[in-house]
Amino acid sequence: MSVPDSDMLISISEALDTSVGALLGENMMEPETDTLKAISEKLEVINLQLAQRKNARRRVFHGLLILLCAVIAVIFAALAALNSSYLSWDYSDPEMAVAGTILHGLEWLFVRIAPIIFAGAAIGIFLTRRKE
Repeated sequence: MSVPDSDMLISISEALDTSVGALLGENMMEPETDTLKAISEKLEVINLQLAQRKNARRRVFHGLLILLCAVIAVIFAALAALNSSYLSWDYSDPEMAVAGTILHGLEWLFVRIAPIIFAGAAIGIFLTRRKE
């Protein structure tokens, strides 16, 4: 096996702006010049992605709380408009008695629990608002 002239390899590598090892066909890994800088850039990208994901979750949760308050308000308006029409039903029929009792129980529970849920959702809306 012949060995190329080292002076000739050096001059060719300078002319081609490459390393002598690359001319000889060696696979050389280029050392990362600034490992700390590369790691900090990767961490910055990851931190930005996490911040965007957190902001998206906050917006979705904020929207769901607003929707919950709107649904509670609509149900209260519907109950007020119906004015407990089941109270005037003929309860001598057992099926109507059961249906009226169930409706009355659901209305009673809703009127007792909904204001607490509404207040909690309103506080959640306030806490999840965008802070500028």
